[in-house]
Amino acid sequence: MQEIFPQHTIVTPNDEGLHFDPEETGLTFYENSLIKAKALWSMVHCPVIADDSGICLDALGGAPGIYSSRYAGPNFMQGSPDGKKVPQAEQNRMLVSQLNEALEKGVDLEQGKKQGLFALGERTAHYTCAMVLYLGHDRLYVAEEIMEGTIVERIEDARGTGGFGYDPLFYLPDFGKTAAELTPDQKNAISHRGKASRALKNIVEGIMGASKNFSF
Repeated sequence: MQEIFPQHTIVTPNDEGLHFDPEETGLTFYENSLIKAKALWSMVHCPVIADDSGICLDALGGAPGIYSSRYAGPNFMQGSPDGKKVPQAEQNRMLVSQLNEALEKGVDLEQGKKQGLFALGERTAHYTCAMVLYLGHDRLYVAEEIMEGTIVERIEDARGTGGFGYDPLFYLPDFGKTAAELTPDQKNAISHRGKASRALKNIVEGIMGASKNFSF
């Protein structure tokens, strides 16, 4: 974010010594990002940016989606009953296994193609990011973007040490790399978060150009 907004100083709640852990009860990426944005604005009363993101596998109907962070395998898609987060390495292993099992049972590729899915094959997936710029009550802007790719066939094919989350599983055919192998500049250029951030940057610059009284 700081690289994309070089003329501004980006700080997190942690930087300001704020305890910030709102309950994400939304059913979409946008709803969760708005929950976080409203909660933070109520604490600081100045413009805030919040986002929610996750990975969506087409053959799994878009899962784990908004539950990406809480995903605990096929039996606990929305999170472990005890509320504990499964280690990322285990999440990665379970997700690849779940996808492989679903494909073995069969997915309707023809129907998927009609719906615009599986453009890169049956292992297609995308990251989604919904990012909200919240300026106050009833004044907000939102950008939602995706990054498309595929999921590796075996957990042993996971590669890369950059990024975080499911990035080592997320293969980008145009680059011949996983998201975890991209340089920071490459990732900022094509990632869901990078694209949503730049969209909001354009909005901020438009607002600042139109209003002399706006500060960000």
